Amino acid sequence: MSRQPYVRPVSKTTWYMRNGRYRKYMLREVTCILVGVYSFLTIWGLAALSAGPERWAAFLQSQQNSVVIGLHAFALVFFLVYQPFDWFKLAPKAMPIYLGEKKLPDIAIIIGHYVAWIFVSGLVFWLAGVI
Repeated sequence: MSRQPYVRPVSKTTWYMRNGRYRKYMLREVTCILVGVYSFLTIWGLAALSAGPERWAAFLQSQQNSVVIGLHAFALVFFLVYQPFDWFKLAPKAMPIYLGEKKLPDIAIIIGHYVAWIFVSGLVFWLAGVI
């Protein structure tokens, strides 16, 4: 006599909505779409730049659409706010630092990442002429 094991039913479309960890995981994974869009925009911009000043001006004009500006603002929130906070919490697990026999506290590694993040972001904004 064979017995059928119990298989808990799991929704194929909303499984991640049950737990906050799963929602955060899916939100982080969905941001790869934004990375793909930005990769496409970069390639498109480089192609326009290599095609001449008229195409470059047309590309810049296309980036001044309100929908595209909204996409840039939305992506900026994810790239400069959500992803760093999420990944910096994982940094001590990915790269534990030992000083002799003692492990550097996790908070020191996280703070070091935040300091470097603020410095590099400030440098990029300064080079872009924002600050």
